[in-house]
Amino acid sequence: MGPIMMDVLGTSLTEEDKELLSHPLIGGLILFTRNFQSPEQLTELVQNIRTAAKKPLLIAVDHEGGRVQRFRDGFSTIPAMGKLIDYAEQDIKKAQQFAKQSGALMALEVQAVGIDISFAPVLDINGISEVIGQRSFHRQPEIVTPLAQSFIEGMHSVGMKATGKHFPGHGSVQADSHVDLPIDNRSLAEITCQDLIPFQQLIASNNVDALMPAHVIYPDVDNKSVGFSRIWLQDILRNQLKFNGVIFSDDLSMEAAGSIGGYVERSEAAQEAGCDMLLLCNNRQALINVIDNARLIHNVASEKRIAQMLKTSDFSWQAMQQQPMWQELSQRNQQLLMREK
Repeated sequence: MGPIMMDVLGTSLTEEDKELLSHPLIGGLILFTRNFQSPEQLTELVQNIRTAAKKPLLIAVDHEGGRVQRFRDGFSTIPAMGKLIDYAEQDIKKAQQFAKQSGALMALEVQAVGIDISFAPVLDINGISEVIGQRSFHRQPEIVTPLAQSFIEGMHSVGMKATGKHFPGHGSVQADSHVDLPIDNRSLAEITCQDLIPFQQLIASNNVDALMPAHVIYPDVDNKSVGFSRIWLQDILRNQLKFNGVIFSDDLSMEAAGSIGGYVERSEAAQEAGCDMLLLCNNRQALINVIDNARLIHNVASEKRIAQMLKTSDFSWQAMQQQPMWQELSQRNQQLLMREK
């Protein structure tokens, strides 16, 4: 499985999409709202993507709940994770139940259209970051961990692997890395006893299958943002924290990635730092440039890790709707959303 995760523009495939999908460097594809019309259309698109790829392909989406939910019409509305503790009236055990059912429902529906993973959950602390906010379970790490763990249990219970983001924590910087390059001037010691805690605990308990680094620079640790930093990805994440799952780069076309140079430089630097899979989205020219010019290697260890993220369940949208489990989760979710009113 190649090291690049690409995207497509529409609700069906063009000839160029098909050609790119079959390229040996392409190992994954991420879907967005623009690719979605209905569960039926999406199922067909995903099948066509797999056919065009002519090889195992990891298909992903950002479907966390709250404002980051790419598919709406026909899909259950998954609540924002930051609201679960309020819905539970601060009762953590109850909030964990809500988190588990949200994780299971989200994962069932995403897999039912043929997608392998949703990039979830967010393990960031709800601090001053405007781009994180209610995407985070809580502002205290000791509440984030149990809620995230329950959400992951829900995902795992229906066969989906979990991706924690944005390592080592994006919640304590104001700037949005989609349009800016955030710099977090805190010491490693401060980060370790705050933002890093949920990551550390979930890695230690072997609960998180993949991680996505933050496009943030922590000058106390390295002058490169995390996804391009061997210190963060090798020394800290692999060696100290003993993480052996997949490392996905965050989207290399985000503004914050520009500090490294052009797309070829970014891709090579991210792979060299230790990213297993490189996300190149929303810029087709850049994707083609990287495929043609970047010196990327087929890393056998990376390919094995990525292959473990593929879904093992196989059921259609119609079959899912007949499942008592889905019916119960869907009903509980509707009751949960009623608490909003």
